[in-house]
Amino acid sequence: MQISMLNLAADYDYPLLNVFWTMMIFFLWVLWFMLLFRVIGDIFRDDGLGGWGKAGWTILVVVVPFLGVFVYLIARGRGMGERELQRAQQQEKAFQSYVRESAGPTGHADQLAKLAELKNRGDITPAEYEQAKVKVLSS
Repeated sequence: MQISMLNLAADYDYPLLNVFWTMMIFFLWVLWFMLLFRVIGDIFRDDGLGGWGKAGWTILVVVVPFLGVFVYLIARGRGMGERELQRAQQQEKAFQSYVRESAGPTGHADQLAKLAELKNRGDITPAEYEQAKVKVLSS
């Protein structure tokens, strides 16, 4: 039995508009899950919300998902952005602190202390110490 490509194409009829609507529904479905996960994540990350509040919002969002998410966005939507901004600022501050600690001493006082330590150990001469000190203080 031989099946030609022409017969296969003729048997399968899926108009372009149906392809468009299928893609639209799939896109909205993915968007919905992203929004749902974002709301659930915000519920659990919010330190200002107590345990009963978190439980109540979670039950509402899980039991009645569409209504629960929309009510959450209306009631606490503005705070979501503010909390996300605060989290990003805290992460940036922690990252900058880590970089400063990892980079080691960089201030004039730290450099002078390091030079004095080198001189005290005998790694550099007093003349080299004075030259390096002038260089540090002039920069």
